[in-house]
Amino acid sequence: MVFSSFAPVAAALIGFGGVAAPHVPESMLQLTMHETSGRVTSASLTCDPTGGTHRHRDAACATLAAVDGDFSRIAPRRQKCTMIYSPVDVTAVGSWRGTPVTYRATYPNKCAADSQSNGVFAL
Repeated sequence: MVFSSFAPVAAALIGFGGVAAPHVPESMLQLTMHETSGRVTSASLTCDPTGGTHRHRDAACATLAAVDGDFSRIAPRRQKCTMIYSPVDVTAVGSWRGTPVTYRATYPNKCAADSQSNGVFAL
């Protein structure tokens, strides 16, 4: 009689420095920006550990960590922006440390979205 089971082998490998299951990020967000021209820009952001397609993911994760994922508490960054009105709608959907996140805002232009979100929406 032949018995086969992967579980004891996997447990033995993990116990002896083998490969463990990959770490699932605690925070995963999909960030999107809709411009009035119809252009849509999107990026993924994972934190704990940091990853995703966001260009400045380390800074974005640090900004969100400082406010425990509450977008409404982000302190704006001082940055010069033009006064050209070209509104953008931004959204963030996902989870922050296990808590569901749904955020939506409209900014006067892309630069304002960047500065008011302290780089989180620098897409």
